[in-house]
Amino acid sequence: MFFNDNREDSIMDRYLVIKTRDELLRIRIGQILYFEADRNYTKLVLANGIQFTFAINIGKIVEILEKQVAGCNSILIRVGKSHIINKNRILQINIPKQKLILLTQDEKPRELVDISKDPLKALKNTLEEEMMKGEEALKNAAE
Repeated sequence: MFFNDNREDSIMDRYLVIKTRDELLRIRIGQILYFEADRNYTKLVLANGIQFTFAINIGKIVEILEKQVAGCNSILIRVGKSHIINKNRILQINIPKQKLILLTQDEKPRELVDISKDPLKALKNTLEEEMMKGEEALKNAAE
């Protein structure tokens, strides 16, 4: 169970605009499943399965996200050098197998493999901390 506050819900409804010389793409943050780096290119995969590839490296994508959508790093989390994932779509983190499984819009699993163990451990710890904070907040609200 993740504890979502109103701030996180409002971020999910905001839009990211990615512009290149020939294209403009406007995407709702909540539709993003993950970004994946491939040298100077970045692949964007949406929760509905639609994919886009940009001639922009993932570092520049991080800059664009921070500039356009303040607070989005609470939802879109950098995992290692090659991925930015939507934490609300996580189904499983498997550290020994170095894989992460995300759920698509129609609840089908999408597997990301060959993710380094250290970033997966950090992601797991972050999610566990959020869950504990959420449980404490619910407990305090009930009192």
